[in-house]
Amino acid sequence: MKTSIEADPFLEIVNTVRRNKQQPPVGDIRAEDHLRRDLGFDSLDLAELTVRLEERFGVDVFADGLVHTVAEVRGRLGQT
Repeated sequence: MKTSIEADPFLEIVNTVRRNKQQPPVGDIRAEDHLRRDLGFDSLDLAELTVRLEERFGVDVFADGLVHTVAEVRGRLGQT
């Protein structure tokens, strides 16, 4: 399933992290997209993503272990 940036705060946060590392924004993301391989995140980007998600949603997506895909993050945010 693809998600458009128009009403997706998660995608907005993903693109903020990408912009901070001078990468172009993505127009959509799929549940199966891998955070490192498909979105190009390294460990510092994942740390920034975690902080921004916790600020926005009040959830530490890495509290119960690693997540690797968009679907796993959305699951931890209750956005399945």
